[in-house]
Amino acid sequence: MRHGKKIAHLGRKTPHRKYMLANMACSLIEHKSINTTVAKAKALKKYIEPLITKSKSDSTHNRRIVFSYLKNKYAVTELFRDVSVKIGDRPGGYTRIVKLGNRLGDNASMAMIELVDYNTIYNTGNDSAKKTRRRKKPSKKSDNVVEESTPVVKESTPVVEEAAPVVEESTPVVEEATPVVEEATPVVEESISEIENNETNESDSEKKETDS
Repeated sequence: MRHGKKIAHLGRKTPHRKYMLANMACSLIEHKSINTTVAKAKALKKYIEPLITKSKSDSTHNRRIVFSYLKNKYAVTELFRDVSVKIGDRPGGYTRIVKLGNRLGDNASMAMIELVDYNTIYNTGNDSAKKTRRRKKPSKKSDNVVEESTPVVKESTPVVEEAAPVVEESTPVVEEATPVVEEATPVVEESISEIENNETNESDSEKKETDS
């Protein structure tokens, strides 16, 4: 039972524990994520988040306070120059602990602690999801209107194709009517030949009468 135990001693004396947490904090600032045990990650979270809050206001006094904890001027410079700009709008919760399972040797529960704003996988996914939700709503309606209107044009085209055979069926009627005209012509020719024969017969008969 805890019984009011507020500090995780981590099996170490106070000086050893402080220097260990300072070393882990410098590594986290440099690499943006480290793997350690769950107990150390929880202790480091409480240790480094107040220092990150201090880095939001860049002053000599705050730099000296942070340096008294980290004992590394390069880590202090990167914290105030790069990290503070990245997490300037965040009100708190600068780190995230992700459990990784148990270690093979002593079966200790392992975890990864990272700076939230430097995780590009989670940040880009959230930003793109928010942007697409706002921008795709009006575009979906316009796409549906275009897609629904296109089949109407496609259905009207077969009507023109069905009307074309009607013209083709009417053409044979003209072809059947032409032989009627051709059959009528011999009648006229026969009548003309009969008239000519009659005229020749009459002329012959007149000649005979005159000769007689």
